[in-house]
Amino acid sequence: MKFLSNVLWIAAAIVLGSCVNDKTYTQPVVQIIPKPNHTQINEGVFVFNENTQFVISSSSQEEIATLLTSQFKHAAGWDLNVSDKSHGKNVVELLIDESIEKEGYQLKIDSNHIEIFASSNAGFLYGIETLRQLLPESIESDNLKPDIDWIVPCLTIEDKPRFQYRGLMLDVSRHFFEIDYLKKTIDRLAMLKMNVLHLHLVDDQGWRIEIKKYPELTNVGAWRVDQEDKHWDGRRATLHGEKGTYGGYYTQEQLQGLVAYAETKNVEIIPEIEMPAHVSSAIASYPELACFNQKIGVPSGGVWPITDIYCAGKDDTFTFLENVLTEVMAIFPSKYIHVGGDEATKTNWAKCSHCKERMNAEGLKSVEELQSYFIKRMERFINANGKRLIGWDEILEGGIAPEATVMSWRGVKGGVEAAEQGHDVIMTPGTHCYFDHYQGPQNEEPLAWGGYTPVSKVYTFDPVVETMTEDEAKHVLGGQANLWSEQIKTESHSEYMIFPRLLALSETLWSPKSTRNWEDFSSRMETMFTRLDYLGINYSKSSYLVMHDAEVDIQSKEVLVSLNNEFTNADIRYKLSEENSDQEFVKYTKPIKLKETKRIQASLFKDDTPVGKMFDTNIEFHKAVGKPITFKKAYHQNYTGEGEFGLVNSLRGTKNFHDGHWQAWLVEDMEAIIDLDESTNVHEVIVGTLENQGPGIYFPTAVIVYLSEDGKSYREVGKVTRAFAKNPKSELKEFKVSFNEQPCRYVKIVAENLKENESGGDTWLFVDEILIK
Repeated sequence: MKFLSNVLWIAAAIVLGSCVNDKTYTQPVVQIIPKPNHTQINEGVFVFNENTQFVISSSSQEEIATLLTSQFKHAAGWDLNVSDKSHGKNVVELLIDESIEKEGYQLKIDSNHIEIFASSNAGFLYGIETLRQLLPESIESDNLKPDIDWIVPCLTIEDKPRFQYRGLMLDVSRHFFEIDYLKKTIDRLAMLKMNVLHLHLVDDQGWRIEIKKYPELTNVGAWRVDQEDKHWDGRRATLHGEKGTYGGYYTQEQLQGLVAYAETKNVEIIPEIEMPAHVSSAIASYPELACFNQKIGVPSGGVWPITDIYCAGKDDTFTFLENVLTEVMAIFPSKYIHVGGDEATKTNWAKCSHCKERMNAEGLKSVEELQSYFIKRMERFINANGKRLIGWDEILEGGIAPEATVMSWRGVKGGVEAAEQGHDVIMTPGTHCYFDHYQGPQNEEPLAWGGYTPVSKVYTFDPVVETMTEDEAKHVLGGQANLWSEQIKTESHSEYMIFPRLLALSETLWSPKSTRNWEDFSSRMETMFTRLDYLGINYSKSSYLVMHDAEVDIQSKEVLVSLNNEFTNADIRYKLSEENSDQEFVKYTKPIKLKETKRIQASLFKDDTPVGKMFDTNIEFHKAVGKPITFKKAYHQNYTGEGEFGLVNSLRGTKNFHDGHWQAWLVEDMEAIIDLDESTNVHEVIVGTLENQGPGIYFPTAVIVYLSEDGKSYREVGKVTRAFAKNPKSELKEFKVSFNEQPCRYVKIVAENLKENESGGDTWLFVDEILIK
């Protein structure tokens, strides 16, 4: 029984009409992702054994069959035969049917035969991948699994993709990933019937592809000064000539091998060579490519605004790019070349004599039109070499290149506009497809870029916008997930951000929209988790996490706590206690009303067992709750928290500094006075703070506490200090000032702002609560 009430694709596990080893075989049927178009379940099972034979009808199918026979070798210890001759029974046969669409397939299973029909290797591959998911999850094991019944249900599946373009973008520029990891990613794309790996090979922070005509691109541009101990946006500017030691690049031979590997998995690799912006690594290598020949270093972290861009006025710029793309196109046989085209700050173009001369010569009225000229000129070269250009939706500005395909990331607006103009579109809006966003509560997640895109939200993605006409919808090629890697340094973290969200995206791009059902999918996702465990994939379990919202009534001093989870009808249970106890969990049915300090523990339950990490928080009713508070300098208008009582309402902020619980001061110290209404014995003051150095949020350097009886004469009773330290993470911290218990009515708290960071920038001080005990 699943933890959801109605999550099985079939209402319950069915008994299949066969006995294996004298026992009845039962299993939930067709736990496949992405969901096939049409499935008909029949009676009986097909039993794999050491004599099962794979029969192929062409030599190119042998490698496809090996995808499954190799798994049987590891998990069952069998060397299954692959042959072009059938013995009639106990066979898996790959049969060509030219009437089936390119990536479509038909799978027919009876007790004696398995037949896979397709017109192309892509179809046969996907048929094998479906058969793989019908087998027990332990087929993925690298170790022998004895006593497993290797059986699949008798059924018929007819399947084909809804969209022709089903992609994932990996940013290998911000952080470099080895070829072996790219191959693993290709395997996982094929398992989910996705067919594009978009490689972001060039950006400010690293040039990752060997170009033989321009060796400095990898001698210089592939390496940056190691500042990984700092937040991405808190790193100093690198100087020209500084030796870079952090990075890497791919040789042309490595990439050619990767392309050949991807072809066997029906995955097209599309290279992205950025232009005219996001190219500081190239300008650091060849300064003459910029407007003013400026000498810069390869940036170690964030760059904004992006002003060091290719000069659009120099013919040498276009000669360089054409030479680069000539080598790139010799490596990648892809239909498309991605040229970026996004986030170019064109202030240097407006001042550059070369660019002004170009604008005059071409009759261009603005730098936006100059960028359009730039992209159109590169498109002519790309088209002349038998390729098509893809660019981010900024290429629409100033006029789009004639045959360009738009990749719409700033929502869907750019995609709609491009489709209206008759251009092909790939939808990849940040709202649903940016996998560098958080997928669970920020307090429980590794550092991400921002935003909140849980797997359930990804599952609602549809590349076709409702307002599109039928003709416009035909221009939507499909969709793509993007994993930007500013915060992602390791393969394990990369996997965590990709999975399980890629499971959801694969279904939105492959399966008919009419079959989409979150409860059904979440059941199949849970089954897939076991498969991912065998594959050693570090997938996120954030979908299991319990989240909470809280509201406070200052007048009654009551807090109302709501619990929720991604899953529909989730079995959430909780208990309240002051300390650890053996108290039983009770089912959550309505918001929890609290009038005193309580510890709340909660979890998603499955089969009466807690699943995932336990939610654990304290709602603390301290002596300052609901008391009047005044500030020497008011908090910033952009971060007002819950207003007047925001720091004395018992509600705590999260690592998401936009969550509405934080009050903040820019450069200024926080100086607050709390009136306890009457003389009260106190012994400790706690100030809750946040540090996230990227957006300029820093811990206070000191917290000082003063007490007074009359609100006029104050005495200092305690102080804690903390020197500035580099911190690449987002972190919550309580500053505790303890002292001998003594009476007072007024408590003054001063939290000192760092005021200026290492780069000379202003600093924020964020506070979520002041607790008085």
